[in-house]
Amino acid sequence: MFLRDRRNGHAGSAVQPANVGLRRAAARDAYCRRAGVAHRGRSRGRFRAHAGRTRRAAARGQLRFGTVAHRRYRTDHRPRRARAVSRACHRREGRMTVEAAVVDGATLPAAWGLPFACMLLSIALFPMFAATFWHRHFGKISAAWAFAFLLPFAATHGFAATWPLMLHAFFDEYVPFIVLLGALYTISGGICVYGNLRGSPRTNTAILALGTVLASVMGTTGAAMLLIRPLLRANDNRRHNVHVVVFFIFLAANAGGSLTPLGDPPLFLGFLNGVGFFWTTQHLALPMLFVCGVLLAAFHALDSWYFHRSGEARAAFLDPTPDTPELYVGGKLNFVLLVLAIALVLMSGVWKPGIDIALPGVHLELQNLVRDMGLVVLAIVSLVFVARKARADNDFDWAPIVEVAKLFAGIFVTIAPVIAMLRAGEAGVFAALIQFVNGAPGQPNDALYFWATGLLSSFLDNAPTYLVFFNLAGGDAQALMTGGAKTLAAISAGAVWMGAMTYIGNAPNFMVKAIAQQRGVRMPGFFGFLGWSCAILLPVFAVATWLFFV
Repeated sequence: MFLRDRRNGHAGSAVQPANVGLRRAAARDAYCRRAGVAHRGRSRGRFRAHAGRTRRAAARGQLRFGTVAHRRYRTDHRPRRARAVSRACHRREGRMTVEAAVVDGATLPAAWGLPFACMLLSIALFPMFAATFWHRHFGKISAAWAFAFLLPFAATHGFAATWPLMLHAFFDEYVPFIVLLGALYTISGGICVYGNLRGSPRTNTAILALGTVLASVMGTTGAAMLLIRPLLRANDNRRHNVHVVVFFIFLAANAGGSLTPLGDPPLFLGFLNGVGFFWTTQHLALPMLFVCGVLLAAFHALDSWYFHRSGEARAAFLDPTPDTPELYVGGKLNFVLLVLAIALVLMSGVWKPGIDIALPGVHLELQNLVRDMGLVVLAIVSLVFVARKARADNDFDWAPIVEVAKLFAGIFVTIAPVIAMLRAGEAGVFAALIQFVNGAPGQPNDALYFWATGLLSSFLDNAPTYLVFFNLAGGDAQALMTGGAKTLAAISAGAVWMGAMTYIGNAPNFMVKAIAQQRGVRMPGFFGFLGWSCAILLPVFAVATWLFFV
């Protein structure tokens, strides 16, 4: 016997009595799928029990949807097109909400900066008081401080606010920074200078001057890795060679990288934030020549005093690397790769195709993706195909760059809330600092910007410190390059120059110290190196402040 399906409004359609339950389940299925709410008269569990049979019956054509029964249970009585448009708008609104979930730094208390402070204190103190533990677990310590910020922040502000913040820190800042640093370290590590020179004051001064010039061309990391080994070989028969490495850190690993974004990580971060590639060349050339000229003259005088002391040079048969008049370079093709790396960085600043990939909180621009992928390819080519013997003769080791990568990962994560607070301006917790460096009438005090940026760069690492004061000055690259040019120059000079004050001020400082210690140089400890820098650098910086930033 067949029953008419009058409830469904189809007089011509008949179903068997056994399928009446399926018909009702079908209405519930349609209601739940289209309206998103469980049926009032049935439990969700019973609905799920019938779902499979309902769909199979619908597939056989025994049930029809969109009928009177479905409309009876549906609460949204709008037409189908209106409901579809509404659902699309809700989905788009959800995506826009995530993209717009920018953290308001004015609402963040200063406590959110504690993981960043603890991260940097760990870098400064662990190597002094727990060196073995630090060298084994520095990556875990960096990750611990990163999660010490991420987990509480996500719990209090929600995933929608945390996700864009982390994507911006990772893709816009950390990845370009570490890709450039790693590429320069890898390529320069394949260039080996064979032979040996006598470590006289004239030779040492020439090597330091060459490193100072190359630092702005191939980066402080590249110049330091290229020249530190020849410099150590030239002076390995001298009793006093610590000062040679100390001044090498001052010049080749820091102050020499003042002229281009390739030179030092802070300037590259400024370039990523919109500062012109040759802007620093134009505005820091004269201050850099003054500082580096004074340091080179001071080094030559000190090295000459040591060199002419009796007993300075060991006996010739004790010299581990005897002097040779012939010098030659292995891995010359890496110089071509360095030129290509420079071209890629220039390309990313000049080529603006207007194509990007939008993610929550970040836009990945095509030119930056091409630059980073190109740098990775150049590093792989240098590592796999170019002069493996030269790299082996250089005692190339991944440990320094791995340490920098792990530590900076934690730094860039934990500094994110600090940057947000600074962007809040006088509405945030740094209102007193902003008023202090900007002066009483609200005009920026360039001398205070130079010293505040520099002194914090000495202990907090100069790359994130540059970001802090760049945002403190307004964060608008175009405005700073024009009306605020002197302020931006003071920030740039302070971050680059005073990164030489401590071992933690700039990434190459770590690497140079480690290589020198491996070669037998008795490098001073953290506070010993700080004593050298305070005695030599602070007077030079004081005069430079009076000449250029007052």
